[in-house]
Amino acid sequence: MSHNPQESQVADMGSQTSDSGSSSRKRKHEEEDTPKQIGMDHIPPLPRQPDLPEFNLTSTRRPSHDTESSKSPNPKDNERSASPGWQTVERPRKKAKKIPKADSKNYPAIEFSRDARLQTQVKLNDFQSLVLYILADGSAPQFVSIRHRPAIRKVVVLMVPGLEMDMFYKESDHSRRDSRDDGSRRDRDRRERERAERNYSLDEYYPKRLKSDKLSTSLQPWADMFEHIWPVKTPGDDKYGKMHSPLHAMLTAPAPKTKEEKDWKKNRKGVAPAKEPQGWKNTRVPIPEFIHDAEVLLENEYTLHPAVYSDEDDKSALAEHRRSNGVSLEHGWVDTDVKHINDGIAPDKEIEAGSITAGRQILAMDCEMCMTGENEFSLTRISIVDWDGTVVLDELVKPAKPIIDYVTQYSGITEQMLEGVTTSLQDIQKKLVDILHPRTVLIGHSLNSDLNALKITHPYIIDTSVLYPHPRGPPLKSSLKFLAQKYLNREIQKGHGSTGPGAGHDSIEDAKTVLDLVKQKCEKGKEWGTGDAQGENIFKRVARAGIRYKSQGGSAVPNPTDGKSSAMIDWGDPKKGPGAASNFPIGCSSDEQVMEGVIRAVNGDPDGKEIPGGGVDFVWARFRELEALKGWWNNNKAAVNGRAIEAKSEVKEETNTETKAEPVAKLSTALPPPDHIDTSKSLDQAAADLTKRILEIYHELPPCTAFIVYSGSGDPREMSKLQAMQATFKREYKIKKWDQLSVKWTDTEEQDLKKAAKDARNGVGFVCVK
Repeated sequence: MSHNPQESQVADMGSQTSDSGSSSRKRKHEEEDTPKQIGMDHIPPLPRQPDLPEFNLTSTRRPSHDTESSKSPNPKDNERSASPGWQTVERPRKKAKKIPKADSKNYPAIEFSRDARLQTQVKLNDFQSLVLYILADGSAPQFVSIRHRPAIRKVVVLMVPGLEMDMFYKESDHSRRDSRDDGSRRDRDRRERERAERNYSLDEYYPKRLKSDKLSTSLQPWADMFEHIWPVKTPGDDKYGKMHSPLHAMLTAPAPKTKEEKDWKKNRKGVAPAKEPQGWKNTRVPIPEFIHDAEVLLENEYTLHPAVYSDEDDKSALAEHRRSNGVSLEHGWVDTDVKHINDGIAPDKEIEAGSITAGRQILAMDCEMCMTGENEFSLTRISIVDWDGTVVLDELVKPAKPIIDYVTQYSGITEQMLEGVTTSLQDIQKKLVDILHPRTVLIGHSLNSDLNALKITHPYIIDTSVLYPHPRGPPLKSSLKFLAQKYLNREIQKGHGSTGPGAGHDSIEDAKTVLDLVKQKCEKGKEWGTGDAQGENIFKRVARAGIRYKSQGGSAVPNPTDGKSSAMIDWGDPKKGPGAASNFPIGCSSDEQVMEGVIRAVNGDPDGKEIPGGGVDFVWARFRELEALKGWWNNNKAAVNGRAIEAKSEVKEETNTETKAEPVAKLSTALPPPDHIDTSKSLDQAAADLTKRILEIYHELPPCTAFIVYSGSGDPREMSKLQAMQATFKREYKIKKWDQLSVKWTDTEEQDLKKAAKDARNGVGFVCVK
């Protein structure tokens, strides 16, 4: 090995420095004007180093001690430590600044300012904008002023359905302000005219200050955490009496508008085409992963096949339910020959690598119906198309009852088309039992209507009205015509108004459209066509565009390598919804577990094996016990262990009550909460328990954490009841005389629905910095 005298010199110098006891100190490099001699060897002086910026010249020792004051008091030590060698290294990441003191002017805050001049209620989207402004690339919100945003380290958001303004303020500011007037009829009329003209009042959108002495004992801790309670508006449409999903409003961020969308909005020509969100990557998904489970089928009013349940008790409950609702084998229904839900799974050796169908046979089906009675539709045509577009079955069917209306404008069926047709429903059922074997996946659009007309059940169902949910959320569903325009750029169902063959819907055309929509979904991924594709999942947005400010040791610009971590804590399995995009989705079955999950996500696991120490940057969670005890629980989410079936049976049996409209309302509001919720607990006790849990979370938050609590909506029950009545009226009005209607919808009910929807959209929110 060759010997380098200069290296020996440096090594000997380092040894001498160590011997002098000053090796722990960093000494600033200085240039040598004279050479040094070590032993017999004479080293010629090195060339003088060029003048370089000091920030590019860093000692190989710890830079934090690179100061003049670090020199040894012994001049000889300083002379020995000086080295002519320089090394250019990468500048270390800037350390995060210390958290400012709580009473410091540099401590972050989120405050309400009267200068904001609010002209409308704060919306859920404003709370979302606040989160994105703190964590990512969102624009500054207008309803609050944010002081020292870079110092805010984390954001925790809690959704608590069931919170209402009346819990905190029994008497509105309306009554207090009105009491100052003389109370004359003229003044009251004037105030009512003014409110009607502007259609709002200050009380509707200005926050109210929380005062401990004005709150009940159990709610007083809220005043210690938050300064104000904000009136918050849930997205919706008062004109049509609708409320949009508050969950979607918070967890889906709007995507930037493309030029095509802007042009479409300007010209209003057709349906805006679907676009891939920023950073979108296609992810191929095998079609079996889209097969709906029993819970989804129940939500969408499917009659379940016995194979969806493996437990015998559940099978018995299902059989009883079907008998009581007239959809059992005794009533002419047929179940396909599938004994167990796993019978349809193909062995791995029979599945080609990368196959989308995964060894399954995929059949798309569409049916046409004609009216054979009041509110009764019977099958008149069935079309089935294979995965490659081949027509497997296309037959006209003669209903058992006389047709009273061919509804040609929708069905495309005419009286001439059915002349000479002898095929019966039973004939079609026999053919379907042969066609739909255990490995067959049946797809369609709102397929529950077709299966009801066919009186047949099958366990493997894919419904495009579920795969491509309505932008405003359930119970709304997009039409097949709309989906074809938006995602396939295709015009279908053009035959309206004609009376000849091919008028109205073409069942083969519709089946092929369904097939292409499913194929597109398989190629692009599960999120295509959902709210995440229409916008951007907030967890993805935070991870993609999250900003780590200089005060947090970052560069103050979005950096994909930095990212922002997140967690979603919710009842059930968050992985099946928006929470799948979070770093740590945590499923729970009680509010107590939700509280524990939030604290765990904020602080991290003690061993750091799953959630790293220090926790995540963004946490979203939902408490649901208060919602359940108030009767606001989303009954469509009832457990699928037989309880949902029993609940539906109970509602069905209540149809013989005094009024026919009441059972319709109960269908949308009457299902009980899960079994493990103590329904005997009073609302006051539930509010007290909720307060304790939120207060415990607050105490566990690290300093400089933004804390947001919001209700999501107001009481939705009256709105749901009136919506169900309206749907019944619209259905009956087409086929019955006015005196025969079970529900009569007039302007009175219309105004009641608008008011109920407006009330349901009124929520509350709280904002602070710990």
